Amino acid sequence: MTRKQSQSGKTKKAGRQSVRPRCGLCGKSTQLTKTPCCDHWICDDEHKYVLFSYARNSCHRNHSRYTLCSYHYNEGHKGKWQDCPNCRASFEPEMYVWFGTNEYNFEKLKNPPAYKPTKCARCKKVIRLGEDWYSIKEMSIFVKTAPIASLRKQSGEKPCCTSQLSDSA
Repeated sequence: MTRKQSQSGKTKKAGRQSVRPRCGLCGKSTQLTKTPCCDHWICDDEHKYVLFSYARNSCHRNHSRYTLCSYHYNEGHKGKWQDCPNCRASFEPEMYVWFGTNEYNFEKLKNPPAYKPTKCARCKKVIRLGEDWYSIKEMSIFVKTAPIASLRKQSGEKPCCTSQLSDSA
């Protein structure tokens, strides 16, 4: 077989372009690895995560920590995660839906179950458990605008309902 270089710089082999694998989440094509749970290409970038930063800028870390796909694999459940009764029973409905439908999934949960949204015990604001900051104190959930007081001061944010709660709550 002969190889030809096209004008775009891509190598053609027997009339076909060679396709470089890309991260299924962000589309990058360098420094990739395959996920152990679903065998998809993903950025090999978990080493860039800064501890306690709560950043969600690592494709690998996001998929491995925030999806039912990875949870199912890590727990050693059998079959497909989409049909797994153990996975469904492991989370309250809101978090089950979030873990199965967020942007860190390669395949999203079809027909997720309905759930009643979580609301702040004090101000009744809807809290998105997978996305928002919140505190739990005495079995109640409260809105929290930043993880610690110093971050609140830096960002200029004022706490909604956690002003009377300590930061360790």
